Amino acid sequence: MFTRGSRKGYREMLPGIELKPMTHGNAMLLGEFRLKKGSRIPSHRHVYEQIGYLVSGGMRFILEDGIFDAEPGDSWCITADCEHAAEVMEDSVVVEVFSPVREDYLF
Repeated sequence: MFTRGSRKGYREMLPGIELKPMTHGNAMLLGEFRLKKGSRIPSHRHVYEQIGYLVSGGMRFILEDGIFDAEPGDSWCITADCEHAAEVMEDSVVVEVFSPVREDYLF
């Protein structure tokens, strides 16, 4: 499956946080997030393994085992069932992969 880039297709998931699913296969999904400075992702956990890359901006991740301040070029892997939250320090763009596919992100 190939998907052409587009500036359309974003949906607000939380205040100040937009997602555009980019492509997916049978076992994983790639999505792009646009996050506004000051927005927050509340503490949560899920069955998905999540790998991300900070394209631009700045974010603080709060995990069970500590805090990580991400800068452009940083990446992460959050394992399934790991409690995590995030604060957006600057307007940011993040690309993330979820496995298995998050059906709730296919819209």
